[in-house]
Amino acid sequence: MARYFGTDGIRGRAGEGKLALDALEHMAQAIGAYFGTGKTAVVARDTRESGPDIQTALTQGLTGQGISVTHLGVLPTPACAFGVSHLNADFGLIITASHNPWHDNGVKLFGPDGRKISDQAQSDIEDLIEQAMGEGLPKASQFGSVSDNESIADAYGVSLIEAFQSTGQASLSGLKVAVDCANGAAFKVLPDVLERLDAVSTLIGVSPDGRNINADCGSTYPEALVAAVKVHNADIGVALDGDADRLILVDHHGAVVDGDQIIARLATDWKAQGRLKSGRVVSTVMSNLGLDHHLSGLDLALERTPVGDRHVAARMGETGSNLGGEPSGHLLMTDYGPTGDGSLAALMVLSGLLASGQKSGDYLSVFDPFPQLLKNVRYEGVSPLGIKSVQEAISAANERLGDDGRVLVRASGTEPVIRVMAEARDSQIVSDTVVELCALIESAAS
Repeated sequence: MARYFGTDGIRGRAGEGKLALDALEHMAQAIGAYFGTGKTAVVARDTRESGPDIQTALTQGLTGQGISVTHLGVLPTPACAFGVSHLNADFGLIITASHNPWHDNGVKLFGPDGRKISDQAQSDIEDLIEQAMGEGLPKASQFGSVSDNESIADAYGVSLIEAFQSTGQASLSGLKVAVDCANGAAFKVLPDVLERLDAVSTLIGVSPDGRNINADCGSTYPEALVAAVKVHNADIGVALDGDADRLILVDHHGAVVDGDQIIARLATDWKAQGRLKSGRVVSTVMSNLGLDHHLSGLDLALERTPVGDRHVAARMGETGSNLGGEPSGHLLMTDYGPTGDGSLAALMVLSGLLASGQKSGDYLSVFDPFPQLLKNVRYEGVSPLGIKSVQEAISAANERLGDDGRVLVRASGTEPVIRVMAEARDSQIVSDTVVELCALIESAAS
């Protein structure tokens, strides 16, 4: 398991462990030492009440290593990535725990290109964190400066409007959109963009108080948006998470639409328009096999990566692809930005919906997903995945399922848990396979 970085940045209970203020200052010292004295950084945060204190601790650590810091205020994660390039900074940090509850927080880190840093960079920084917490790091010859620049929100909003209008649509006039901003970082930005594009919007999750981020709202609790779509007879619903880097949709019937269907919809449209590059789409090992089959029918390939949108982004760069994402709703469209962006993805879908002339329930029903089941097996000590009998059982299950199914068994990157997932055309086979493998892994771990 990773020492500090998880699947998506550093995350934990605010004020405790690696999120204690002194630990955060050491973390920032290590990040500053990694990038080097004299460099510049931008720092943004979501709406959690712990954000300002964490920002202070990070700033002290960075400036102590000679890094000049610009505070950007409350911003979505993709807006922070945008701010790195817009201000020609050397790196950026966003203080957020994404879809987690208010009492958690964390840090996501972007390099000079606005992309999340590599596995090797994370490992190097982890080494420096341990040095900072041990013998300490060499001090910089002078402190870095601190400044504020809260104009990035406006510039980012303009970039979203320009991206939408580049598709050939001038406005969203007449479209009724229900929007749930999760009481998070996009609570001002996305509603403002939709207003400027003349959409008729019903807004929920736009009154953050520091503790209500993701609370019974947002992409991980779509029930609130489903109700809003039905009550207000909206054409479509858009739900973001706390830092607005992921998107879940609700169609006009009130059905929830996940990231796989959104990827399929955009890939289908973009191929027809000649906009899809490399003849492939990049997603993770968690994407439904139905997406694979749909893309294959379009003569497109699905590239799979480990879980985490930074892995998706890296593979997109290697293959020259311009569309990728995850079932959870991270959507990456690198013609427009370097990282997952829920607001941008929403606007791309809304543009396609308008062009199609269809109802959203028809437009967003692209493929029939295969039945899928995921269960966790907790263990103590050494991971049972290295045991020969477990490996043989996994291989045998995959062989039985053949081309019409698959098994994915992987260790969690953040806790002592084995995740067992199976999917196939037959739901009973899926259930039987998962139950069998979980029982075997539990037995091997005991």
